Amino acid sequence: MPLSRLTDFLHYLACPDKGLARSLRRIMGFYPRNIEIYREALMHRSLNHHRPQDQKKDNERLEYLGDAVIETVVSDILYHYFPKKKEGFLTSMRSKIVQRSSLNRLAKETGLVELVQSTHINRTHNSFISGNAFEAFVGAIYLDRGYSHCYRFFDKQLMGKYINLDKVSKEDDNHKSKLIEWSQKTQYKVDFELVGENTVGTNSPTFRTRVCIEGLEFGIGFGYSKKESQQLAAKEALRHIRKKSELYKNAVAQHEARLTAADTTPKETTAVDEQSSEILPESVDVNVNSPSTSSEE
Repeated sequence: MPLSRLTDFLHYLACPDKGLARSLRRIMGFYPRNIEIYREALMHRSLNHHRPQDQKKDNERLEYLGDAVIETVVSDILYHYFPKKKEGFLTSMRSKIVQRSSLNRLAKETGLVELVQSTHINRTHNSFISGNAFEAFVGAIYLDRGYSHCYRFFDKQLMGKYINLDKVSKEDDNHKSKLIEWSQKTQYKVDFELVGENTVGTNSPTFRTRVCIEGLEFGIGFGYSKKESQQLAAKEALRHIRKKSELYKNAVAQHEARLTAADTTPKETTAVDEQSSEILPESVDVNVNSPSTSSEE
């Protein structure tokens, strides 16, 4: 047995919580050495509500550290995996992997979210608790084992199994641009509205955006930035359009009424509406600050 693996096993034998150590090994691919730093990474701040001031502890500082480590590790992996790609492509790829929805998914699929300790979580923050914990978890790996083990965790445990780089490179996740392009082609009125913002008393500000089509609410998005909340709201709206949901049918009626009031002939209006859910572009390159929409970046 290599010396490093023997050392890890000896730390495991001395660990006061072997159950947690085994769970972490299953996720990371190696045993933890300082189990306490991982306990902290899995503590949500809601646990502090009934604790004395001198006993308060949560994962927000580790979350801050892990965020930076994740960006560095993912940048490192992408730089070597795509040796001929330029900066813009690499930056876009990194954004797709480190965005909150992706980290939420990784926390869920690896089983990490099942280890998170928390009490009452409100609906808004609950959208991000798993992604926050994943960042804190990576921060704990960095403090416990260093950069090389953070890289190993991503390279050996996540890449291929949970993250397919070739597939990600072909995905177009600019849902807002798709929706705006669709609205320009079909003459539907689309509006983005910031309806909630929480930046007080937290290291993780959140934003809530609503997207309306012909005055009807088609989606709500929660994000750590206005842009992220807009993208998630647009994604929900596109889902309704593609499925021709009852909400979409109501928007069609509203659209027809508006165009009729503006002296648009019924024949032309019907032709547009019959095709409107079929012409969503696979990829678009438009100005997301189009005058035809109201948006918050």
